[in-house]
Amino acid sequence: MDKKIPNNTVTRDVKYLAEPTGNIYESVVILYKRANQIALAEKKELNKKLEDFRNERDTMEEVFENKEQIEISRYYERQPKPDLVAIAEFEAGEISYRKAHEEE
Repeated sequence: MDKKIPNNTVTRDVKYLAEPTGNIYESVVILYKRANQIALAEKKELNKKLEDFRNERDTMEEVFENKEQIEISRYYERQPKPDLVAIAEFEAGEISYRKAHEEE
């Protein structure tokens, strides 16, 4: 991602989030669904990377000593939270959405 996404909470004016849809509740649902997609994708990617380190015979000592696994986990912990990414995409107009009851 090239855009700058904050790693902490940012105060936003609610009326700007409601502008694209005309309704704050619709905007929140769109943001929730996109953040959920992002979170699931990140979780799947992390689990895939950590699967390489899984071993049937791991002891507790071996699990805690694996530095590569710890670094991968720390990388994902430093990433912006999915809801902040979703808000940045929404504000940039990168999320496409449609109402279920609209006729085309």
